Amino acid sequence: MVQVDLFTDGAAKGNPGPGGYGTILRSGDHEKELSGGFYHTTNNRMELMAVIVGLEALKSSCQVRVVSDSKYVVDAFNARWIEGWKRRGWAKVKNPDLWKRLLKAMEPHRVQFEWIKGHNDHPENERCDRLAVAASLMPTEQDYGFQP
Repeated sequence: MVQVDLFTDGAAKGNPGPGGYGTILRSGDHEKELSGGFYHTTNNRMELMAVIVGLEALKSSCQVRVVSDSKYVVDAFNARWIEGWKRRGWAKVKNPDLWKRLLKAMEPHRVQFEWIKGHNDHPENERCDRLAVAASLMPTEQDYGFQP
């Protein structure tokens, strides 16, 4: 399997408010940046979207290392919260639409999650943050799954 590093970040102004995500995919010498902005969303939804969009962009099964400053995303898998959420039928879980989409996007891949401290001079995280903030300032999409 090809090894891919997936760096991600999400941002929202107002939380809820305009938001965006930024993603960097890297495999060997190849690198791709993705970003998108939404008119009304939350930071957590954008953190999830960054991972989803990155995984959905992969054209074949890969070994993926997701690097994120979101404890919400990383702990869902590393602390196994997701297992309990699924077992309880997603009761009282925020953003179930995106969690389900993320699980589907993960299916063809072997994915591991790594947490890094945000705004701590990690070059890829800083770049993803700039992508996410820039996208949040020029939103182009509606977040139809957002529920206050």
